[in-house]
Amino acid sequence: MQHDNWNCPKCKNEEYETGQFAATGGGITKFLDIQNKRFTTVTCTQCKYTEIYKSDTSTLENVFDLFTS
Repeated sequence: MQHDNWNCPKCKNEEYETGQFAATGGGITKFLDIQNKRFTTVTCTQCKYTEIYKSDTSTLENVFDLFTS
């Protein structure tokens, strides 16, 4: 994910860090602890304000996660 013109809406800083995390959905994925929801974060390096963006997941990633849980 590229943010060429990103600036923090709180402090107007233009420097940021990106990261990712995964979370379970509802129903059977929650019961089996399958983390089928993926998100990308953009965090301001100055004030730590963070924006979260939903990322696409593939079926292969979900199957792999099932066997590595």
